[in-house]
Amino acid sequence: MNQIKQFFLFRVLLCISLLPVAGFVTHPSHTLTIRFRHKMGSHVLQLFNETYTNPFGEPIVITRFKYYISHVSIAGAGQKEKELSPETFLIDEADAESKTLTFSTDITAPQTLSFVIGVDSILNVSGVQTGALDPLNGLFWTWNSGYIFAKMEGKSDSSRAPAHSVNYDVGGFRSPHNASRKIQLTLPIDLTKAADKIITIDADLLKWFNATHPIKISQSPLCHQPGKLAMQLADNYSTMFTVAQ
Repeated sequence: MNQIKQFFLFRVLLCISLLPVAGFVTHPSHTLTIRFRHKMGSHVLQLFNETYTNPFGEPIVITRFKYYISHVSIAGAGQKEKELSPETFLIDEADAESKTLTFSTDITAPQTLSFVIGVDSILNVSGVQTGALDPLNGLFWTWNSGYIFAKMEGKSDSSRAPAHSVNYDVGGFRSPHNASRKIQLTLPIDLTKAADKIITIDADLLKWFNATHPIKISQSPLCHQPGKLAMQLADNYSTMFTVAQ
């Protein structure tokens, strides 16, 4: 009789051990891909070869466009944000591969995507680094010991700067001129249907000129340091991202 009791007790304990623990149900990891697509209004951005017009009727040819993003995170319904990677990424229009990021996650139904345009303060004072943060990428102020978070360069007949240049270098991590901006985007519902998910994010460069603050090339063609103009540009471009449907 004792052997029969021991057998049934073993079966009960085995069944209990196989039950999922509340709050710790896991799902198989799958791939989540984020693609950035840069535009000028409804037109796909082309460097050097296309003249665009900003909201103030000022012409501009874009020759360089790149920015840092960090703290890329997603969240499902009723969940806290989960960071996909601790890395800082350089998104560069001149480098097609940089505009596609691939991650692995166990969140099966993401509802929001967030990231920060900028570089963490500790990295700004950590000296010369490698990879995306290598000063050779042209986004480090050696004189200011800090990173440029976003850069737009071009030429415009409306610019009074030498050679009609337009050069917006936006950075600054010290208060009161911290130019980091957190972006949070709502994801489409049908994204939950696919096992491996692809998110395309459009970034409209026209927002640099007229979103929260009106910034005219004729009045402000250059930004080379942290300060009021950099903060206004950061406010503007923080609105440039939308999820393509």
